[in-house]
Amino acid sequence: MILWREELEQQEMDRLAPYAMKSRDTRGRDYPEQKHPYRTAYQRDRDRIIHTTAFRRLEYKTQVFIITEGDYYRTRLTHTIEVAQIGRTIARALRANEELTEAICLAHDLGHGPFGHSGEQALNELMVDHGGFDHNHQSLRIVEKLEHRFPDFFGLNLSWEVREGIMKHESEYDRGLAFAFDPDKRGALECQIVNAADEIAYSTADLDDGLRSGMITCDQLGQVTLWREVLAELDIDASRSFSEMDRHRVIRRLVGKEVTDLVHATHNLLEASNAQSVDDIRGLPSNVVTYSETMQAQNRELKDFLYQNLYRHWRVMRMASKAHRFLTQLFQLYTAQPALLPARTQTHLKDETIHRLVCDYIAGMTDRYALQEYQKLFDPMENV
Repeated sequence: MILWREELEQQEMDRLAPYAMKSRDTRGRDYPEQKHPYRTAYQRDRDRIIHTTAFRRLEYKTQVFIITEGDYYRTRLTHTIEVAQIGRTIARALRANEELTEAICLAHDLGHGPFGHSGEQALNELMVDHGGFDHNHQSLRIVEKLEHRFPDFFGLNLSWEVREGIMKHESEYDRGLAFAFDPDKRGALECQIVNAADEIAYSTADLDDGLRSGMITCDQLGQVTLWREVLAELDIDASRSFSEMDRHRVIRRLVGKEVTDLVHATHNLLEASNAQSVDDIRGLPSNVVTYSETMQAQNRELKDFLYQNLYRHWRVMRMASKAHRFLTQLFQLYTAQPALLPARTQTHLKDETIHRLVCDYIAGMTDRYALQEYQKLFDPMENV
């Protein structure tokens, strides 16, 4: 027996919280389409995102460690998958819309360029007089214009709520500007869940990768309250030994503590808010997805530790410096000599300024491709 879309939509109405977004209530797409017989609007959005070129490129884009550092560290793709897993867990527990949450999770980093935040900073500096660069806007640009998979329109024609989630994505290091997506209102509950899932994923994963790399040590982490608590709960004495299995256990427990605290604190705030609709959530003075005060303070301590000891580590700073130099030189060369761009890219000069075109081209590069382009263009011994 087939489970039809109408039944799925009714299940959402019966199962989800009154303030969760229901797929039948979507504001729709820019270009009208016939509804799918057995997939909801947000399921279709999720599937379209997964099949994009931009999504596949995330496999070779830096999270913290550049691809040449080894095969075991997180990339933008593995980070995105982890965010989606955590996001769905939170959404399910809070009776929010899992498919909408997952779709936003999968799209939230599509606009990142090569070499992580150092690459984004470089592109923003290079584009300062030409409209700037922000990975949220670039993600929206990808799903609305740069991906071309339908004969009648550019982009993926995603639902309004997924695109809103992309534009209202924010974290410790990102602040979204929503513009056309009700900028004076809060994001929907699912939007807020994605922001929290992103922070949980990158903090715990960066801690894991930092330990694996040896750039941070158990001795250094002794100053972090959350670390000490988890070790005590697992009865691990890191001063004597700390194995690979210990590291797995610690990271798993840490993710669980973060998610559990967030679910309970958010539930309490939702109850206190007396929100009864999506509009009620959007109209609140602050986000409802939150941690307890204790966990907020502990997270602040962990993030400060990672910033000082991992993100500012001399090896990471060297990688960032090289990335900034690579991208700056590529950008300057392409804009000065557009004929060096691939022929297919040059055809878009009639629609874009040279600076935005080059920015799009570089932002779409993987770390590996950017390094290859640099060698081809600046190494006289390298084949072009």
